[in-house]
Amino acid sequence: MTIARILRFTARYPWRASIALALAVSATLLVLVLPMATKRFIDEVIPEGKTELILPTALVAVGAIALRQVMLMARTLTNTAFEQRIIHDLRRDLYDKVQRLPIAWFDKQPTGDIMTRVGSDVPSMERVITQGIDQGLTSLLQFGIVLAYMFSQHAGLTLITLAPLPVVGIATWLYSRNNEDRYRKTSEASSALNSLLHDNIAGIRQIKAYTTEPEELRRFKRKSRKLRKARMRVAKADAMTWPGVSLVAESGIVAMMAAATYWTVDGSVTLGTVGAFLFAWGYLYDPISKVSGITGMLVSGTVAGKRVFSILDLEDEPNLRDGERPEALRGAVEFSGVDFAYAEGKPVLRGVSFRAEPGQTVAFVGPTGAGKSTLFNLVARFYEPAEGIMRIDGRDASKLCKEWLRDRIGYVTQESFLFNASVRENLLLAAPGSSEEALWGALRAANAEDFVNELPEGIDTVCGERGTQLSGGQRQRISIARALLKNPPILLLDEATSAVDNETEQLIQGALARLREDRTCLVIAHRLTTVRDADLICVLEAGQIVERGTHAELLAGGGLYAKLAAAGFEEENENGRTVDSAG
Repeated sequence: MTIARILRFTARYPWRASIALALAVSATLLVLVLPMATKRFIDEVIPEGKTELILPTALVAVGAIALRQVMLMARTLTNTAFEQRIIHDLRRDLYDKVQRLPIAWFDKQPTGDIMTRVGSDVPSMERVITQGIDQGLTSLLQFGIVLAYMFSQHAGLTLITLAPLPVVGIATWLYSRNNEDRYRKTSEASSALNSLLHDNIAGIRQIKAYTTEPEELRRFKRKSRKLRKARMRVAKADAMTWPGVSLVAESGIVAMMAAATYWTVDGSVTLGTVGAFLFAWGYLYDPISKVSGITGMLVSGTVAGKRVFSILDLEDEPNLRDGERPEALRGAVEFSGVDFAYAEGKPVLRGVSFRAEPGQTVAFVGPTGAGKSTLFNLVARFYEPAEGIMRIDGRDASKLCKEWLRDRIGYVTQESFLFNASVRENLLLAAPGSSEEALWGALRAANAEDFVNELPEGIDTVCGERGTQLSGGQRQRISIARALLKNPPILLLDEATSAVDNETEQLIQGALARLREDRTCLVIAHRLTTVRDADLICVLEAGQIVERGTHAELLAGGGLYAKLAAAGFEEENENGRTVDSAG
């Protein structure tokens, strides 16, 4: 059961749970003092004229009320600390799980939906714990204790008071059973709206460039309207259910008063008992008045819990933290007959074989969609080959620990991603604890020292979301500095000089030359300047390596590489700069 599974998180803190329960029981027991004092005033003090009992009885009642308020304050503080620890654990577990899932899962999962599960579903589960413990548990305790007291005073009146409860129970059960689907659709509509919002904010430049604001507004309105309708269905169910439930429940006091009046007249019930029942009824039905809120919270929490647990129950990425961890990595990379497809029946790589010796630079060129970036995804083990084998230093890569392997790979992508943090923090991702000298040494080697010094806060300047406060060339050089700081034995360079001007390219090429020293380097290149000096060039077309050799050998062969190179030289001669030469 989802609710039970959510509440199971409380077992991590048994002492805190015990203290919270003890305070709840103690505070609840004190609610009986007021009905008891009322009965004593009416049945003993007034008829027998015992005025000396007025002050002691009143003081006891006031003292009990004050003590209960102190206990409620302590319970609130204790429960809040207890509950927030549990919620912290839940958020941490979910975030940790998300990080341990395979890349293929993220390919199919909208970012907005993931954000909704962390940002909205977890708080909904939080309310199950906070209200479930603070209101649900205490309400049950209060109901049970007051009910026991009422039975001890007069069983007949108690049974009459309880007469409406079966109707309340049936209505609550029907509400819970029928409303779960409404809450699920509300949650799904909220995820869809968040996904659209995330995409539109991330793609705001494209929206403005193509002037699609009106269409995007219409799409947003459709998603928002769907969410509004889903929430209205929940609100209508609440409006149609709970007022009727309250009517039935509150009719119990009318029936109880009618019976009490009759039995008081015939002398079988004292006025003190009637007064005590009036106070006790309020304490008895106070929990019932919270049924609508608690039930709605439990239903929405159940839906949220199922969505969160659907992630927590997923299998971790295989070999993420398990597997072989060799003492050293030389950097030999070998593909042998590797096939791969992102979707069944749509192969991206077919029979790919090559070998990069330690310290060599191997470049991959070819038309767009030839499978170059997919090769890098396989080297980093974001995906696994469908057929064939990849070896690292002669070992089957599928048996290696992924964290160990990735920690020894530097990856500089075409669109270098920088976090919305300072330059320093972005660099330290590669090597936490690096000294100031090491940071500036990496920036210097990446030809980034000068522009970083000129930033408003220097190395502590915040880069902006995805590095938007910096130019493309600046972002690229910081990414190269990050890779230099990591000092990996295997380096992956994915079109690291695309879409930059000549001057910036020269700076980046100089940084890349230093970065490639003494390490195995696999390069995806769209510019001839990147590949001319490679030890081996592999030409891909339609997922296959169709040519391989050095720059001079491939030019002499007159094949696809020679055609790509010729096109690149023509553009360079016309425009005075090197352009995309590999398609």
